[in-house]
Amino acid sequence: MQIDLFDDAAAVAAAAAAVIAADVRAAVAARGRCVLAVSGGRTPWLMLHDLARRDLPWASLELVQVDERLAPAGDPERNLTHLRESLADSPLAQGQIHAMPVEATDPLAASASYAARLRDLAGVPPVLDLVHLGLGSDGHTASLVPGDPVLGFMDADVALTAPYQGRRRMTLTFPMLNRARRILWVVTGAEKAPMLARLRAGDSGIPAGRVNRERALILADRAAAGEAGA
Repeated sequence: MQIDLFDDAAAVAAAAAAVIAADVRAAVAARGRCVLAVSGGRTPWLMLHDLARRDLPWASLELVQVDERLAPAGDPERNLTHLRESLADSPLAQGQIHAMPVEATDPLAASASYAARLRDLAGVPPVLDLVHLGLGSDGHTASLVPGDPVLGFMDADVALTAPYQGRRRMTLTFPMLNRARRILWVVTGAEKAPMLARLRAGDSGIPAGRVNRERALILADRAAAGEAGA
C-alpha cells in the first residue's frame, strides 16, 4: 500500500484528480470504457471539481456511487447532490451518472437492481476500474460501519445498512470493493490520524482495514498522517 502526503486538503484533491484522470485514460485505452466509483466528502467534491476541468475521454466514462443515504432527491445529505454539483462543468451526460436508487419504495430490491446495473457496466462479476474511498474517524469506509451486519456479506455486491447517524445507507460491499483494479484513498484532517495509522498497518479490526491493499494508493494531508505542525 503506497501513501503520498501533501500539505493540505486542496493539494490532496488536486493529486487525486490527477490519479483518476490517468486511470480513466488508461482504462479507456485498454478496454474502451472506464467505470469509476466515487464516495462523498468535502475533499472529494474539490477533487471532482478539479477533474471536471480536465481533458478526458468523457464519453467513455461511467460513474457509479460507492454509497448513498436513503434520503429524498436533492437532499443536502445525499452524496449525489454534491456529486452532480461538483461535475456540473464537465461534459459528462446525466445518463453516465448511475445513481443508487435510494428513493425506491423497496430499497432491498433496489439494491439488487443496482448490483445488476454494475454487472451491465463492469462485467460478471463486475470489476470497477477505480474505487475512490474515504476513511471515517471510527474506521468505516463506504458505508461499511463497525458492527453492521453488512460487514459479513460475501454473496452480495450491494447491500443496505442498519441506521448510521440517523440514516440507512446503500453501499458497495467488500467483495465488490476488493475486485477493483485500483483503490484510491483520499484522507484529510487530524481527526483521521489514528485510523489512518491502523489502515496503513493493515488492521482488519476496522472496516477500512479489510479493503484490498495490493492495488491501493493513499493520498493524505500531513494532518491525517499525524505529522507534527501539520
